[in-house]
This record gives sequence, C-alpha cells and structure tokens, in this order.
Amino acid sequence: DDCDDLRARRAWDKKLGLGRQKIFEVRKHYNDVTFIDEFLTADFAAEQKLFVYGFNEKGNRWEILDREFQKVKRKLLQQLTNFGQPIIEVVDGNFENRGELLLAHRHDGVDLRVDYAKDTLANLQAMWRRPVAIVTRVDGKGVLMRFDGRDHADRKVDY
Repeated sequence: DDCDDLRARRAWDKKLGLGRQKIFEVRKHYNDVTFIDEFLTADFAAEQKLFVYGFNEKGNRWEILDREFQKVKRKLLQQLTNFGQPIIEVVDGNFENRGELLLAHRHDGVDLRVDYAKDTLANLQAMWRRPVAIVTRVDGKGVLMRFDGRDHADRKVDY
C-alpha cells in the first residue's frame, strides 16, 4: 500500500492470493470520486497519457490544454461531481425588491458556457415571469448575467 516505486509496485506479489479480495474491498468502500482521489497516481496518468482538453474557438478545434497531473485529476473529479453539471443555487426570489430571481453559480474553476447560461435564463424567465439573473465568474471576473424577457445584459460585480 505504501510503496512509491512504480517498478516495485508492478512486480509486487506476495503470493497471498488476495488480489480478488482487494478488488471487492475497494469496490465496497469506494465510489468513483473517492476511488480516483485515492488511487489515481501521477505515474498512471503519465503512462496512460491522460490530459485535459478543451475547445479552442480561435482555431475552431478541440485540443489538449494541459497534461499536469493535478489538473487532470481535478478535471476528472469535477466531471464526476454533480455529473459535470454546474452547481447553481437560488440566492433571492425578490432580488432588488422587485420580485426578480437571483441565482449564483458555485464556481469551481470552470466557467459557465455563456450561450447555455443565456438560454437557461430565458427559459427560467418564461416560467418565473419576472427578470432572472445569475452571478458567476467569466474569465476570472465576477459577472451578473440578466434576462428581462426581451434583452440579455451583463454587468461586472464582485464575486
């Protein structure tokens, strides 16, 4: 369990026949998130050539963004938490004392897709029948995105 040498771990076999038992023990005590957090190693990530990818709008293509182990691990864990969907919370149902709905995006290092956010605000506004806003971060800056039923508007905020 505490062996840090990759070569020694690969050759590890005490001839105890406990491999199957260990597999079932891990399956019983770990879920996907805790398994990756506990057992994913930098050696394994490098050997399997794991990386973080994203869409480059300038080049209009998907490309590798990073191979650094902690970023790869963080991205894997983030995708499993809430199934990769952003966590949005209701902050106020009477925002600015006007019956407007205010939401907040729990920013975990991944920006909301602005096009999805705007579509979602429009759909929520149709149900709420009052303006709807969300506070989030875009490119590291706090932004309040709002839809009033006709127009989308953004303004900078501390967040």
